Amino acid sequence: MGNRLSKIATRTGDDGTTGLGDGSRTRKDALRVQAMGDVDELNSQLGVLLCEDMPAALRDELITIQHDLFDLGGELCIPGFTMIKDTQVIRLDMLLAKYNATLPPLSEFILPGGSRAAALAHVCRTVCRRAERSIVALGNEETLHAQPRQYVNRLSDLMFVLARVLNRFAGGSDVLWEKGRNASQ
Repeated sequence: MGNRLSKIATRTGDDGTTGLGDGSRTRKDALRVQAMGDVDELNSQLGVLLCEDMPAALRDELITIQHDLFDLGGELCIPGFTMIKDTQVIRLDMLLAKYNATLPPLSEFILPGGSRAAALAHVCRTVCRRAERSIVALGNEETLHAQPRQYVNRLSDLMFVLARVLNRFAGGSDVLWEKGRNASQ
């Protein structure tokens, strides 16, 4: 493992291809590479969110999710390989239930915002949705296991819930959408 990252600039991608985990090469604009990049971007956005103040338990859960996303990237970079398990999807279901139980029911749509941490959680949610679309597109062209798609679907829902949790942690609340707010202007 240590030798794999010892040389960062290999120049092997100068021709517009990149290496996959099985040693094969593919175009940098391939659906598989797009999905891998979207998952990587999501993991980076979670890293930015983790720079914010939040409850310690939530921080630990998000770090675990970052590790899961590395597993997901590993699964995507090796065609036919499996790393995301049902237990990881179930863990997200449990986190959704845990955090959603602490929130008042919604009667309106909410806007992405409030506290900085909540706004960053919403950015994570939207990047996660893009990663999900990329994984679905890849699955339409190649055989994929169901768990990666299920994982990012649950994770985007969790990020929505966590944005609400983080607004409350910061002492605020949801930013409600006001239908017709600008209609008279």
